[in-house]
Amino acid sequence: MSIASGSTSRLGGLALTAAIVELTLTTAYIHLNLGGLLFTLNAAGYLALAVAVAVGAFAPHPFIRRFSWLPRIGLAGYTLVTIGAYLVIGPYFDLGWVAKAIEVAILTLLAADVVRVYGSPIGLARAAVASMPRSGVVRPA
Repeated sequence: MSIASGSTSRLGGLALTAAIVELTLTTAYIHLNLGGLLFTLNAAGYLALAVAVAVGAFAPHPFIRRFSWLPRIGLAGYTLVTIGAYLVIGPYFDLGWVAKAIEVAILTLLAADVVRVYGSPIGLARAAVASMPRSGVVRPA
């Protein structure tokens, strides 16, 4: 890999992560302005996950890098639950569908990020398993 392609890849990763964080903050803002406890809590969850994704992507500490897969999975799951709850509960209005479109874009960008960082969903699963501490199995000497 040349220096140019390495910096291009890094720049692409930065842009992808920035887009994920920006869309997550946008949907948090939409939910916050809807009022009510449920929407406010949803906004707080999106805000916390946006921060976690950003820290996981950019923090140089080895412990944070070890678990950088977790915010991606957390955001994907949270987004899927939010979309599902909207489809089941409603209320259906134009801004709600805009928020759902943003959330589908978040899922799409997260999928692209997983492929970029881990190569595939299987690679992400391997990274998740590898990051977990070994159980306290004592082996005979």
